[in-house]
Order: sequence, then structure tokens, then C-alpha cells
Amino acid sequence: MRITLATGTPAFVARPASGDAVRAVVLWPDIFGLRPLFEAHAQRLADDHGWVVVVPEPYPGREHLDVGERQAAAASLSDADKVADAEAAADAAAVAPVGLLGFCMGGMYAMKCLASDRFDRAVAFYGMVRVPEQWRGGGQGDAIDVVRARRERGDLALLALFGTDDPWCPLDQIAELEGAGATVVRYEGADHGWAQDPDRENYRPDEATDAWARAEAFLDRVD
Repeated sequence: MRITLATGTPAFVARPASGDAVRAVVLWPDIFGLRPLFEAHAQRLADDHGWVVVVPEPYPGREHLDVGERQAAAASLSDADKVADAEAAADAAAVAPVGLLGFCMGGMYAMKCLASDRFDRAVAFYGMVRVPEQWRGGGQGDAIDVVRARRERGDLALLALFGTDDPWCPLDQIAELEGAGATVVRYEGADHGWAQDPDRENYRPDEATDAWARAEAFLDRVD
């Protein structure tokens, strides 16, 4: 079901077909935004695990932008706005605990939203550890800083999944994230965006199946 969050951001919410929900998950899509692909992912996760899954649009009010325009506009995005949207999504789900899941840019925001106490754990698929130079703006900070702060607080629960041939996620930054306490899984030879869309040329079915299984098991935990 399409909804509007309290922040005014469009979102999709999926609820289990039967039974009571046991967890909520805020699912940040990739840079292409909220679309049927992620609605389908959300509903499958809801039905398979008994979760309420809420998918916010990362470019509210600018949903019409194509991917090139979204890349150019990334520097105008604000971490504070994304945290507010994630918290509003948690409110809309009305279930606890609440986890985070994200892909690409959404993986970056899944990590950054650990700045909020509302979220107990996160899974990031090829999320940028540091903001790419072309996306840097006044409202953007690096995910690694949030991860380190959460580790210092003593309650970091982060699974990060990467390909070793991903130009958006350099190997030294992946190692930096692992050193900060994240659980990191590397898939040899995988490029960027290899898990969420079977229609993409660089989709890797075996790696995607393994990574999704790890992600779902990680989010199923309740500490």
C-alpha cells in the first residue's frame, strides 16, 4: 500500500498476509528510488518473515528525476532528512523492534540511520562507506562515522555485503568498515548492484541468493 509518511515523503508499506508482525524493517531502495521492484521485495519479506516493511522514496518531491539527474542532485540530500524519514517509517509500521535494510545509496543510508536509537540493527548491500566525491554536500556525512559512534556506544549490529570489484565501494573503505566493527561479507569479482534486480546485466544469482539469506537471518535476530 502506498502511503505518505508524517514527513511528507511517499512510501510503500507491506504487511504480513497473515499473523501478527514480529519486526519492522525500513528498506531504503537504490538511487533509482521507490518502484515496483522494491514493493515486491518488501511484500516477500513481509510474508516470509512476518515483518512490516516500509520503503521510503529517497528523492521526495523529485520522483520524476532520471538516474543521471538523481546522481547530480545527490549532493542536495540531507542525512538528517533521511533519519527523519526512517523514523517516520518506523512510526508508520507501528511494530518493534525496527531494523534497516538498504541497497547502494540506500545501503549508505541504512548505515547512517543507525544514528537513531529507533533501530536495533542494519544490513547494507554495497552501501558507500564514505560519501562519493560527486555526492558531497553540506548535509552529507560519512557512514563510517555513524558506525564508529554506534560501536563506541556498545550496540553496533551491522551486516555489510560487498563485491570486490565495486568502484563505488573501494576495498580500503570496506576494510575500514570491518575494522569499525561491522560484519563484512565480500563476494569475489562482484561489481555494484548485483543482488537486488535480476534484470540488471551485472546481477549474480548465486551471490544474491547467499547474500539475501544472510541478510534475512541477520534481521530476524532480536537481541
